[in-house]
Amino acid sequence: MDVVVVGSGPNGLAAAVTCARAGLSVRVLEAQPTVGGGSRTLELGLAEGMVHDICSAVHPMAWASPFFQAFDLPSRGVELLVPEVSYAQPLPGGRAGIAYRDLDRTVDGLGPDGAAWRSLVGSLSRNPGHAVATALFDKRSIPTGLLPRGVPTAARFALGVLEQGTGLWDRRFVGDVAPALLTGVAAHGIAPMPSLASAGVAMLLASLAHSEGGWPVPRGGSGAIVTALVADLEAHGGQVVTDHPVRSESDLPPARAIIFDTTPRTVVEVFGSRLTGRAARALTAFPYGNAAAKVDFVLRGPVPWQHADVGRAGTVHVGGTRAQMAAAEAAVAEGRHAERPMVLVSDPTVVDPSRRVGDLRPLWTYAHVPAGSTVDVTEAVTAQVERFAPGFRDVVVSSRCVPAARMSEHNANYVGGDISAGAVNLWRMVARPTARLDPYATGLDGVYLCSASTPPGPGVHGLGGWYAAQRVLRREFDVPHLPRLAP
Repeated sequence: MDVVVVGSGPNGLAAAVTCARAGLSVRVLEAQPTVGGGSRTLELGLAEGMVHDICSAVHPMAWASPFFQAFDLPSRGVELLVPEVSYAQPLPGGRAGIAYRDLDRTVDGLGPDGAAWRSLVGSLSRNPGHAVATALFDKRSIPTGLLPRGVPTAARFALGVLEQGTGLWDRRFVGDVAPALLTGVAAHGIAPMPSLASAGVAMLLASLAHSEGGWPVPRGGSGAIVTALVADLEAHGGQVVTDHPVRSESDLPPARAIIFDTTPRTVVEVFGSRLTGRAARALTAFPYGNAAAKVDFVLRGPVPWQHADVGRAGTVHVGGTRAQMAAAEAAVAEGRHAERPMVLVSDPTVVDPSRRVGDLRPLWTYAHVPAGSTVDVTEAVTAQVERFAPGFRDVVVSSRCVPAARMSEHNANYVGGDISAGAVNLWRMVARPTARLDPYATGLDGVYLCSASTPPGPGVHGLGGWYAAQRVLRREFDVPHLPRLAP
């Protein structure tokens, strides 16, 4: 065997596909009975025949990622359905911020803050490739895709992060709708706000919301992306073995290179006796962040949002005003459950009616909670949605909560419910998982990391696996060029 990949999330499969297309023999080992890691779509038994996205549901990065653009998901039958409204932010009093894919329409809806929104986000949305290259490179090399034409975009991105990630964040807008619309996106980082890391998340995702690809939802669910990756891997001689946890070296077949789509501590667990003390300590010291608890609902009818256009959004950030969301995230950072937690909501049937079963539809939600929380947040999530959608309780048919402490049962990388597989702060987005010159190396010859614990961090983009595979091909197999990924 040439390459063994441990873990079948999007990064692991990206690494496996890249190596298999270079002519290497590849085997992927997955502990769960199904492949996909954070990009799986399964029946949960809440309604017969209905499937739910287990973790990721909406995929702006799957459209924008250089790996997936080269892989060409649409030509493989993956339909990325783009809602008219990328995301929405309901506010008290029946108001809402609406991020239409159409930038001009968004600007018009923000009134006196429209011009400020355009100057902050608009130029980035016109050059999404440059924005992605700025945010999603390997944090160790110069992103050549920016030179020379992308430098102005990178500068605007950096200035926006500095503004929105510091005490300056309240100086741009005069009303409360535009700042809330941006803060809801920043909250994806599950980190205190303002912070530079959360501002980086906001600048990237907000700009993609107005790009050609928007914030798409794969037809049939997130698992469609994984299905395409596995099909390509198998077409090039690779194989995936499920129900195969790796806890020690004895669980691994002989291979010239091993790539872990896991957190760093798994590498220490498996190879601890062979790692130097310094390398083991560095990998073990990589901190986890705060958490999400998942609630899946089955509804009879759409969410009755007070503001009609919120119901046209693929994603809804439910947290109220900028101040209310910042307070909720501060509580989580202090280890407390917010009275009104930050909640992310997605109804895939907004663009994918095939997800309905009769008059029933799935609703995907996350609530931000302290790491390791055992609390069932169903009532907290229901109450938050009910604030902006009176009558929500009346359309709920059934639900299921996975508390943060149990998130790792379906994905071992989500330690304590940390769906980012590591803390999201400025230092740890760069020194991820360590400050080594090569962030994918582990200190052990032939053993690499490629998960969201490595640059560029969380998200369904496949780039951690793609970047790690480049190192593996060059160093372990003397393959100087990346293979073609297109069908």
